[in-house]
Amino acid sequence: MVSPGPQPRPRGWPEPLDRSAALATGVLAAMPAALGCLDPAGRVALLNAAGERLLDRPAADVVGRPVTEVLCAGTAAAVTRVCHEAVASGGPVSLEVPDPWGGPGWSALHAWPVSDGAAFVFVDVTARRQAQDEAEAARRAAETARRAAERAGARTALLAAVTGELSGALDSESALGSLARLVVPALTDGCVVTVVDREGRARDVGSWHVDPARRPLLDRYAEVRLDTLPTASPVARALRSGSEAQQPVAAVLELMPPGPARDLLVELGPDTAVVLPLTADGRAVGVLTLYLDPGRTLDDDDLATAREVAAQAGRAVDRVHRQSQQAKLAEGLQRSLLTDLPTIAGAQVVARYVPAAEAARVGGDWYDAFLHTDGDPVVVIGDVTGHDTAAAAEMGQLRGLLRGIAHYSGAGPAEVLRGLDAAMAAMHTGTLATAAIARLEEGGTRLRWASAGHPPPLVADPDGTVTVLADGLGDLLLGVDPTTVRRESTVPLRPGAVVLLYTDGLVERRDCDVDTGVGRLRRHLAALADRPLEQLADELLARMLPATPGDDVALVAICVHPPR
Repeated sequence: MVSPGPQPRPRGWPEPLDRSAALATGVLAAMPAALGCLDPAGRVALLNAAGERLLDRPAADVVGRPVTEVLCAGTAAAVTRVCHEAVASGGPVSLEVPDPWGGPGWSALHAWPVSDGAAFVFVDVTARRQAQDEAEAARRAAETARRAAERAGARTALLAAVTGELSGALDSESALGSLARLVVPALTDGCVVTVVDREGRARDVGSWHVDPARRPLLDRYAEVRLDTLPTASPVARALRSGSEAQQPVAAVLELMPPGPARDLLVELGPDTAVVLPLTADGRAVGVLTLYLDPGRTLDDDDLATAREVAAQAGRAVDRVHRQSQQAKLAEGLQRSLLTDLPTIAGAQVVARYVPAAEAARVGGDWYDAFLHTDGDPVVVIGDVTGHDTAAAAEMGQLRGLLRGIAHYSGAGPAEVLRGLDAAMAAMHTGTLATAAIARLEEGGTRLRWASAGHPPPLVADPDGTVTVLADGLGDLLLGVDPTTVRRESTVPLRPGAVVLLYTDGLVERRDCDVDTGVGRLRRHLAALADRPLEQLADELLARMLPATPGDDVALVAICVHPPR
């Protein structure tokens, strides 16, 4: 079959190129977005109907004019730039710009190269931008709420930690020294804690910085700043009048004289200093100084939290001051009830008393030393049960009773304890006590001793041999049964031997029973047996007791020197 050739067009139909041009013209006319073209000289070469409507000018008035005469300056500059970039890159370029005709919305400006210049079109994107802005605002609000919740949680945790740290503090300086680590970084970048002691001296007791590299700087600054503190500085005013201050560090530096303190503060580089007084009964007992780096501020909630921390710290300082005063009174009372040690020819005797760390926790521990009626040295240790002023008062009376019974009767240790037990049954009913008596006989070559429920005495020879005088002779404590049989024992003493009597506070702790504690004491005494007696007593206390003893402790030691 032969293929038919080209068919003739119906009369009146346009040529294909004419049809394409007509179609393009129709598309441009119907296009809802404003479209135009720039020639290489930056003149408008084309503007569609949407552009005419937006400009409110016919295309004939615009075509051939520079774009800067057609559009406002900012829009003209944007069109020129994207058209140049499109021509240079050979591809499309897009940019979002404010509404080119001054409205409140936004348009996407698209440009692409054409045969003789570049075309550009404005597409309204106001609705999308609004949706994006609303989403971003919601995200920021959620982030702000999250951060606020985190900061609120951190402030709550901080107050709980401060309460826990300060509520049971027995030493205000050690407790407040750690306070700086608690408030950093929850409230501030750096912190220095100042405490006024009972004598009215201000001392920086703790510092901390969020930046490990600046912690040594802050430590050195805290060591020297109070020595050159200007009277007009915020810290000095807070100590003097209890006033709060928030001041730029630059202003503080203007008040400081040249020297190490000023140089260190400059090197630390904080932007703001916030000074909060620690007050009690209307007077400043310390200062909390917060150093904020540039860009950090305290909002109202942070400041309220910092004030609460300062208030708790002030109450802690005041409480410890009061407890310390009470402890001094109680210790003075107890020491007044103890006996001055006698001078014993040919022998040396030392005694020590250490009160419990807890304020006003006096006890019934006592020691005594005296000469028997026949001239033999006698040492006594005792402990009335209880930790109050009643126990201290009972202790003073029992100490006097025992000394009187021993002096009048001239009896040995066991009989003296039996007499004291009988006297307690008649005059001190309800009182319980332990006691141990050691009497050095025959020129100090023999020890006669008895115990009423008390930890065993120790004997240390000069060569380091230590003997625990237990032998099952602990017997019943005093105040239980006055008819109980009291026994005593004798052991030989080598020349220069040390006899040590002590109360249970030396060997008993929550994590250590008496037997374990006696074992530790025995080892330390063996290591110290060749020391002078005064040094031996001090070293034993240093090695046996914790930094804050939970119970009062008494000890007495006697050494009879060999005859010349």
